Amino acid sequence: MYTEDIVAVAKRENNTKRGYLVVNKHQGKHIPVAPDKALGMFRALADLVGRRYQGEQLLLIGFAETATAIGEALAIQLGADYMQTTRENIPGVEYLHFSESHSHATEQKVVKDDIDAAAGRVKRIVFVEDEVTTGNTIWKLICLLRQGYGEKFCFSVASLLNGMDAAAQEKYQAAQVGMVYLVKTDHSRYPQLAAQYQNNGKYWEQLPPCPALPKVQEIKVSAYMNARRLHKAVDYHNACERLWQEIKGKVPFGTGEGILVLGTEEFMYAPLYVARKIQELGNRVKFHATTRSPIMVSKDPRYPLHERYGLASLYENGRATYVYDLASYQMVLVVTDAAPGEGKGEASLKNALCHCGSQNIYFVRWCECEDFV
Repeated sequence: MYTEDIVAVAKRENNTKRGYLVVNKHQGKHIPVAPDKALGMFRALADLVGRRYQGEQLLLIGFAETATAIGEALAIQLGADYMQTTRENIPGVEYLHFSESHSHATEQKVVKDDIDAAAGRVKRIVFVEDEVTTGNTIWKLICLLRQGYGEKFCFSVASLLNGMDAAAQEKYQAAQVGMVYLVKTDHSRYPQLAAQYQNNGKYWEQLPPCPALPKVQEIKVSAYMNARRLHKAVDYHNACERLWQEIKGKVPFGTGEGILVLGTEEFMYAPLYVARKIQELGNRVKFHATTRSPIMVSKDPRYPLHERYGLASLYENGRATYVYDLASYQMVLVVTDAAPGEGKGEASLKNALCHCGSQNIYFVRWCECEDFV
């Protein structure tokens, strides 16, 4: 039974539209978590969705960047089709654009070509989120889809956390948009909770070069699948298993080791899958991911995030990204679908890992370079 105890409240940096951020302690985005704990929570939500929509052909759409692994995990368990929203650029496609007004990066999009392809065979679209506060962002996308596709789709929302107030819930119910969630949260006290914390954590925005940068082994893995595009989730699961088998053939895993698997920005499910496989070998594994979210850190032990590393993005020159609460591990696997670039993102991430004392670092790249511009 999941309760509001899994919720931690953090403070957004320089955000006047919503000053707080809901952080799920078990999700594995900002806070390092054992992979089985995250996947167990995702399975619990999938069970609820499966019971609610038994027998229906579903298309699940996970919201970037924090809900991409949740959506893929649900779709795999439910045998559904899946795609995600994105902020990345995919050549040769038409998008539906919408905004996430409270976010650090407001512009979102979803591939319209793929919605077109699903329209003839899928009746219900289930939007997957880590948490829903007002429902406004999903509502904007629903309006776009109803404008373009009429009554071809029914809509639902599946989230780990739901903080919608009574008026927002009534609006969704009146529009016949279903809501499925693990935990109902009360956001009325969250702004005050966030405000009580001091901005006194550790910030590492420009680390000096590590004097003894450890050897980093680069691994390129084949048979990439892009989760931003429409696909059958079972096919993605099989692709992740092939990814794992290639990694296992190139990395000498032991047992009983402290290992970090780190995803990058929107790319989360495949690294989480790999992390769980390494855990099953008998290792102590943690998983989390880099993020575009600038969040305040505090040394208060009640606060969820204490140390922040500023990084260059692996995906776009000039984009700032962050990773929180790194520690020293015997082995680190950075698993990414970012195409090779100028190396600034790689260098900043490797330097941060070295700064924390991690020595045995593998940089696993699963991508097709032409997928990104």
